[in-house]
Amino acid sequence: MGVSKPDVTRDDLERRIDQAMGRTKADLVIKNTRFLNVVTGEIAEGDIAVCGDVIVGTYESYDGDTVIDGRDRIAVPGFIDTHVHCESTLVSPFEFDRCVLPRGTTTAICDPHEICNVLGEEGLQYFLDSSVGLAMDLRVQLSSCVPATELETSGARLEAADLVRHRGHPQVIGLAEFMNFPGVLHKDPGVLDKLAAFQGGHIDGHSPLVSGYDLNAYLSCGIKNCHETTGVEEAREKLRKGMQVLIRDGSVSKDVNTLAPIIDAMTSPFLGFCTDDRNPLDIAEEGHIDHLIRRSIALGAPVESVYRAATWSAARGFGLTDRGLIAPGFRADIVLLDDLADCRVNSVIRSGRLVGPESFEGRPTVAAVGLNSLKLDQVTPDIFRVASNGPTGPVIGLIPGKILTEHLTESLPYRNGERHPDPEADILKVCVLSRHGTNRNVGRGFVKGFGLKRGALASSVGHDSHNVIVVGADDADMAVAVNRLIELQGGFVSVLDGNVTGELALPLAGLISDRSFEEVEHQLIASRAAVRAMGCPLAEPFLQLAFLPLPVIPHLKITDMGLVDVDRFELIPA
Repeated sequence: MGVSKPDVTRDDLERRIDQAMGRTKADLVIKNTRFLNVVTGEIAEGDIAVCGDVIVGTYESYDGDTVIDGRDRIAVPGFIDTHVHCESTLVSPFEFDRCVLPRGTTTAICDPHEICNVLGEEGLQYFLDSSVGLAMDLRVQLSSCVPATELETSGARLEAADLVRHRGHPQVIGLAEFMNFPGVLHKDPGVLDKLAAFQGGHIDGHSPLVSGYDLNAYLSCGIKNCHETTGVEEAREKLRKGMQVLIRDGSVSKDVNTLAPIIDAMTSPFLGFCTDDRNPLDIAEEGHIDHLIRRSIALGAPVESVYRAATWSAARGFGLTDRGLIAPGFRADIVLLDDLADCRVNSVIRSGRLVGPESFEGRPTVAAVGLNSLKLDQVTPDIFRVASNGPTGPVIGLIPGKILTEHLTESLPYRNGERHPDPEADILKVCVLSRHGTNRNVGRGFVKGFGLKRGALASSVGHDSHNVIVVGADDADMAVAVNRLIELQGGFVSVLDGNVTGELALPLAGLISDRSFEEVEHQLIASRAAVRAMGCPLAEPFLQLAFLPLPVIPHLKITDMGLVDVDRFELIPA
């Protein structure tokens, strides 16, 4: 379980020795360059010699069969995304590869949790099959929480035995983010079976706002890291207790601004960077891990510490001891920068080969999965009625830039035994419809913070079970949005006055487009403009919507079973 070890022959070693000694030409040499040594923090000078996919020389002068002129550039190790759901980029693993590798992300560690909650092992196998044919190194964690909780209807269930049979796959590192921290603390038997099965291996964490005795108990089960840290003191406690903190900047959760102050020479060996959920539009406009690096530096974090966290520290945290350093014996994953502080990527070398359009040609294809996953009948407006005993009750409060939500209590218009939305107070109706064909559940509630006065938004991306979620000021528009989503078999839809104003189809499991990342980017631009024209001020309205059904993130959420008080981990009346 863990890192694959490619076969290395005696002939391979002899070639490395001869090239390192300068007896024969290296396969590849980057000349006239400077490089960042993330051990010492120095900007060093000297050639970088590569034999096959391994660096064999630094600090000395070399000749090569292929020479790259590194004049005016600085070489750094390839970047590592320590936690990503490729499904949340809305494109296939092959398009994710083509999107982020040219931006310097040579390794990514993914959790196919989203597609597994829809398709189970079929979704996991899709990612395992895809990972072996990519230009980048995509490592796959085995999704630990399918379903994430018992407070929602998932499309599948993966137990410990289902996961264990995949842990020998060469791209598998270990067990993916253990989101059900309440299940850990309450000693749920199924939860403990999974943790027991992966003891001694790598187990990813997910522990928002968990501290004190609870954090001690969580860590005692062999859990290694957390990407859900949103505050400095929270981060410092986790670091003090030996937990690797993965600093995140996705399309909704933007934690770099808060956590950059924790990055220094002492802490950087115990940090990493991740995107978690970041769509192609944000990658195009801001970047991928390169964005997190430049943002951290702009906020005052030491340059060498930032790059150490993004490379060597990230690799070590996952047992990938063959990468993360420009030094002999390490994998030749190298990024050439035009500017170090601004992390301006000029070119990328992956496993000793310069990345270009040809790097993505000839990759093996993997058949699409989950093409008819929305098992929902067309709906009518009356399905969204919210029966109540009075006008006052719970409302989910959005926090822009966070997946945390507030648990508000608000009085709303009350007629005929029903609570109604109040768009003038920025309070809309929100409903979640079970879409996996096992029941007809509808969870109903209210949310504050979308800024819409009219219309509706609907999505089949609803973490983590990915039921259909719809928010709106008007039941009729909500019905139009859901029905169009069913016709598309997944995606994003916006509706105003009965007319569809924008849409993006995501036909693979209702999560992933079958188009290129460039096409998805263009469609997202159009969709974002349509929603903004409806009055919504949120930068990523559909992704903000997608996190409302996530009942493992405080404080108030909604699933197909109803409103969830996450702090008490129980359903409450709407």
